[in-house]
Amino acid sequence: MSTKPTTTDLEWTELDQRAVDTARVLAADAVQKVGNGHPGTAMSLAPAAYTLFQKVMRHDPADPEWVGRDRFVLSAGHSSLTLYTQLYLAGFGLELDDLKAFRTWGSKTPGHPEYGHTKGVETTTGPLGQGVANAVGMAMAARYERGLFDPEAPAGESPFDHFVYCIAGDGCLQEGISAEASSLAGHQKLGNLILLWDDNHISIEGDTETAVSEDTVKRYEAYGWHVQRVEAKDNGDLDPAAIFAAIQEAKRVTDKPSFIAMRSIIAWPAPNAQNTEAAHGSALGEEEVAATKRVLGFDPEQSFEVADEVIAHTRKALERGAEAKAEWEKSLQVWRDSNPERAAEFDRISKGELPTGWEEKLPVFEPGKAVATRAASGKVLQALGAVIPELWGGSADLAGSNNTTIDKDSSFLPEGNPLPEANPYGRTIHFGIREHSMGAEMNGIALHGNTRIYGGTFLVFSDYMRNAVRLSALMHLPVTYVWTHDSIGLGEDGPTHQPVEHLASLRAIPGLNVVRPADANETAIAWAEILKRHATHPAPHGLALTRQGVPVYAPNADAAKGGYVLRESSTEVPEVIIIATGSEVQLAVAARERLEAEGVGTRVVSMPSVEWFEEQPREYRERVLPPAVKARVAVEAGIGLTWYRYVGDAGRIVSLEHFGASADAKTLFAEFGFTPENVAAAARESLAAARA
Repeated sequence: MSTKPTTTDLEWTELDQRAVDTARVLAADAVQKVGNGHPGTAMSLAPAAYTLFQKVMRHDPADPEWVGRDRFVLSAGHSSLTLYTQLYLAGFGLELDDLKAFRTWGSKTPGHPEYGHTKGVETTTGPLGQGVANAVGMAMAARYERGLFDPEAPAGESPFDHFVYCIAGDGCLQEGISAEASSLAGHQKLGNLILLWDDNHISIEGDTETAVSEDTVKRYEAYGWHVQRVEAKDNGDLDPAAIFAAIQEAKRVTDKPSFIAMRSIIAWPAPNAQNTEAAHGSALGEEEVAATKRVLGFDPEQSFEVADEVIAHTRKALERGAEAKAEWEKSLQVWRDSNPERAAEFDRISKGELPTGWEEKLPVFEPGKAVATRAASGKVLQALGAVIPELWGGSADLAGSNNTTIDKDSSFLPEGNPLPEANPYGRTIHFGIREHSMGAEMNGIALHGNTRIYGGTFLVFSDYMRNAVRLSALMHLPVTYVWTHDSIGLGEDGPTHQPVEHLASLRAIPGLNVVRPADANETAIAWAEILKRHATHPAPHGLALTRQGVPVYAPNADAAKGGYVLRESSTEVPEVIIIATGSEVQLAVAARERLEAEGVGTRVVSMPSVEWFEEQPREYRERVLPPAVKARVAVEAGIGLTWYRYVGDAGRIVSLEHFGASADAKTLFAEFGFTPENVAAAARESLAAARA
């Protein structure tokens, strides 16, 4: 099976043109019916989208999750009808009633494409530029997957070879995330990535001359992309033949990602609305919709008009898809017969299973010795990397600090890179100082499937990547963020680098599991739990890890439940409970010793993950935190917002409600009240309040 292009000549019939124009009027009608949306881009992009879905991409509409398919990302997610109309025409499962229900409650056609909600949607898009970075991640994942299963095959001859297509608009390319991702894609020489830019010169505020004057094509040349420009027809419409030829040329360039600039006119051919900012995000109006239909030869009195011969023609994509999949399956079987061990690994990984005996490789740390949890995480990655080949990742240029190098002798870098560890199928990714795009690229890697991805930076820089993290949670993607230097404990770098509000802020994202282990053994247990959840409970995880060493306690499997009793009270029922996370658990343990010496029965609860703890049965949670015990203290070196629901009216919180300072960690903890003495004093106050 070959993915190489065979021709630059486009087979185009009157029915093809009628199908494109049908997509245009469907977009206009759908927005008009609901009264809001983005019709203009869907109208002007119809020739490009149709060419991709009907003439270029290898996909099977009857099996949208087919492993061998090409991927399509609509980065300009506001133009969701660009995608929905093609999914309808090609037979992915959308029908005319779904287009009529556009942007309404319970429909399969929400305002922006949502992964997991609509068949054929590869990623949730809308925040501009995210899709560009998702596509870059997918292209990276495709290369790594090929390296896992079929690295020796000639280019274009492997069943694991496929292309990633992305349509982006002016807004996508103005967002910094797309610049970050495009720079990395050029550096990585991702020849399996083709980006089509809708160069329509219009944004919400009008002509893009209001904000942009750069030569975007030259910018992409500078990134190391293969670039082409496709001009419109004389009438202003996009030229499918020219787009098709440009794509075929792009597919021939295997050592660079490809950028195709398509000059379009937004809302073409609406007589009055085309080339206006109003057409970007507003219904055209009944008169303009009718006028557009007249131009295209449709009945202005009809809505959602689809000729039988048009839908019969476009649904032939189902036949072509079945044939393409059958051809691919033959090539996959040839590969299976020649590579039985790799085929067994492919089957295991595809099922989301882990290799037999992997847990035996988890390091166990000796209690007592101080170990930074970032260092423990690094040891876990190196130990598991040897037995879980699908586990890979890296850092936003902080690998030495994040301890994210899974294999120092194998860097994910393209052929021709001068570094001795460069390997196009390498384990360690160098994302560069591009936190935002790193997050979105990780999402793309997870969406592509068949690998397990992690990426690291400092916890304070999670702010840079927050929108990508939010989308990880929205899509329930099993990506792992390794966020180190998790508190004022990082010391002398000062308040710019000391996360204070970040833990509470990240916990506010629905579906994101924040894990802040107390020690090295909790870190290992946390990694194991994250890996186990990959297929059964897919969700993003953020590991918050220390720079400084913290005491090691005996491992307790209950850490995987998010909260557990680390030190029990000397009394049958505790008089006071101290809840702590991360590096502050040691303070809770030391405070307990003081309180117990005073005859106060004190329980210490380590709560590495609030989210995991809340998943547990009520019986377990109340066993750890008995409702009858009203005296409680929570200790965490950040703002205390998380902890009010756990400590109650009589409780006290030892927290940090202001920014940090530049000094060594020991000084900062003492100056800001993170001491055993202060924790014990808070416990006494809580006891007094509970007894009052």
